[in-house]
Amino acid sequence: MICGKRKKSGAEKQQQQQQLSAQPHGVAKLSGHRAFKKLSLTEDEDIKMMLKGSLFWKIKGHRQQKQRLYRLQEDGMTIWFETRFKRAHSRHVFSILHIESVREGYQSEGLRKFGGSFPEEQCFTIVFRGKRKNLDLAARTIDEAQCWVRGLNKLMARAEAMSQREKLDHWIHDILQQADKNKDNKMSFKEIKNMLRMINIDMNDIYAYRLFKECDKSNNDRLEEHEIEEFCTRLMARPELEDIFHRYSGEDCVLSAAELREFLRNQGEEASLQRAHDIIQAYELNEKARQHNLMMLDGFMMYLLSSAGNILNQAHTAIYQDMSQPLCHYYISSSHNTYLTDNQIGGASSTEAYIRALIKGCRCVELDCWEGSNGEPIVYHGHTLTSKILFRDVIESIRDYAFKHSYYPLILSLENHCGLEQQSMMARHMKMILGDMLLTEPLDGDLPSQLPSPEQLKWKILVKGKKLPEDKSDPERVNFISNPEEELEEEEERSPRSLQEIKPLQAKDATQISRELSDVVVYCQSVPFQNLSRALYHQQPTEMSSFSERKARKLIKESGSTFVRYNTRHLSRIYPLGLKMNSSNYNPQEMWNAGCQLVALNFQTPGAEMDLNDGRFSVNGRCGYVLKPAFLRNSQGTFDPEAARRGTGQRPVALTIKVITAQQLPKLNKEKSSSIVDPFVRIEIYGVPVDCCKKQTEYRLNNGFNPCWDETLTFQVRVPELALVRFVVEDYDTTSPNDFVGQFTLPLPSLKEGYRHIHLLSKDGTSLSPATLFVHVKCKKM
Repeated sequence: MICGKRKKSGAEKQQQQQQLSAQPHGVAKLSGHRAFKKLSLTEDEDIKMMLKGSLFWKIKGHRQQKQRLYRLQEDGMTIWFETRFKRAHSRHVFSILHIESVREGYQSEGLRKFGGSFPEEQCFTIVFRGKRKNLDLAARTIDEAQCWVRGLNKLMARAEAMSQREKLDHWIHDILQQADKNKDNKMSFKEIKNMLRMINIDMNDIYAYRLFKECDKSNNDRLEEHEIEEFCTRLMARPELEDIFHRYSGEDCVLSAAELREFLRNQGEEASLQRAHDIIQAYELNEKARQHNLMMLDGFMMYLLSSAGNILNQAHTAIYQDMSQPLCHYYISSSHNTYLTDNQIGGASSTEAYIRALIKGCRCVELDCWEGSNGEPIVYHGHTLTSKILFRDVIESIRDYAFKHSYYPLILSLENHCGLEQQSMMARHMKMILGDMLLTEPLDGDLPSQLPSPEQLKWKILVKGKKLPEDKSDPERVNFISNPEEELEEEEERSPRSLQEIKPLQAKDATQISRELSDVVVYCQSVPFQNLSRALYHQQPTEMSSFSERKARKLIKESGSTFVRYNTRHLSRIYPLGLKMNSSNYNPQEMWNAGCQLVALNFQTPGAEMDLNDGRFSVNGRCGYVLKPAFLRNSQGTFDPEAARRGTGQRPVALTIKVITAQQLPKLNKEKSSSIVDPFVRIEIYGVPVDCCKKQTEYRLNNGFNPCWDETLTFQVRVPELALVRFVVEDYDTTSPNDFVGQFTLPLPSLKEGYRHIHLLSKDGTSLSPATLFVHVKCKKM
């Protein structure tokens, strides 16, 4: 019992238990139509048509299109479709949870290229999360296309509103459907064993059979509907959550508002009776318990699995930072080679890559512009075999998606290899297509002594490029004076030498800049960087430089505190070395430590570096702008990112994380049912060099369903305001590299204390729901 709690009398306990026992609780009934009934979708005409199924043409390339049958399954969360290959039939499914959006008409690159033989009103595109390619479809009629677009949007809205428990129910229902081989809605012990392997657990046969027989009330060696529910209820028991619940509720197994308030206080949450009451009303499943302002175990579990129990501070998921400071005071989510969907040697260029980056909150995209045919500039990775796309098409996609996710300013970083005529064409395209969104004049008529703020530049698109002096005599054709050595170094670092001979389209004279293109550059004027001393005293706030990762590292190592001061007044763009043929990324944290704002990464390349980027920008409404710590905004500061023990004004923290359990980890080798993960958890700290650290738990043999560690890992973080915490789950292997299972990354200042669930993400950043980690966090100032 918690000290200070009023002990309930035996009569009170008996009365409460009688009042609440009338309504069962536990795993919700695994019925396919339950979801439709909950949101009154059983009579929805669009859903009815989707359940019957429709024949669609899949649009892919110029070859003859083939019809496929697509049908919504009865779980309301899965689309089934059938393919044919050389008379063989193959059935596939995809989840509503994996759909990012649905676009009507020719709103994808694929349909604009290949959908011309079908009326636009009959076409639509399903856009998936992560790296999965779009699904471009054409229906037989306009009504059928609109029915599926409406129906998919309704189901996506429902999926977005699902609780973690509902997602878990859906997941179990899906597993049961797969395991029930003869589709008799009954489960033999053999099918149950197969199901256990499917959910990533290698259970002892004796224990599994005993559990099976305990649930087989009919004693016919088959588990029927209610018996299957009981088996799943026992399987999904969370003893660690039960222990926490009983620690606060005592023997009567019911939490009062006062007892819940005690739990909230120990969690570091707002601890008032009103807050406890609000939580009970929001998460308690039992109606009678809610009426009496009480919480039972299931409601308590629902609360801990909700966003309120997330390790990421939900107050930080909205825009909560001051957005009125100069642009250079923010980290800005930035993409390198944005047009690429794969590596920079032979990968495809696509307008879809721009759309995906913008939807992720990217606020600086790159356009490598080269001479094209018919007077139209193109975008691709020069001197390589990457495919080419029209500059005009890129600008149209940017117009359509620039502010879908964030209304703060978007920067177009132009790498210009075009001659004067096509430079002018680029400017005309931007003006005509972007219209008022394109910023072409300073906000107040004159260039300011400091950069404007994201708030002042909302809904505006800025161009980063070279700008001509205003006093040139020839307004149309002017030589741009730059540092030849700087240009040569940048070109060598960006282009693989082994492919220098591949030059199907030569760059024009880069020293000539079109006045028309120059005029659309306002606050992001590209200038060659000579040295820090000169830049600090002579460079204007509207002038900025780009640095390769190698050059940035050198500046940080040799002149760290001076580089930090430079970045308090000017924008810096960092880009990866071009010699990396696989488009790998560098660690962005070391650049953020120095206050660099535009730390550009290859968004198409998943890995730890992109996890850090996603984690850094997971806060402040995911708007793509995150305010730098105060010591990185102080132009008189002395902070040195390489020796950060002094000058930050920050107090170090002792971070203690107890890794307790994991739930429903994904199966890595789905083709091999006997393959079960041996998971372990690694916690990584990224920050200033002295704070970087990695520690891990032991691995748990053959259990990805509910492994338990109960291991405590401790860290000392000297500059917490810069630190990111990355939780990684891997599959231990003695003979080969460990396999990645899932991860989640967040800024240390946004990490919540107490008992928390971590909702894991895949390699490409998509949800692995219902997979979670359960931890306890303490963060104490030293």
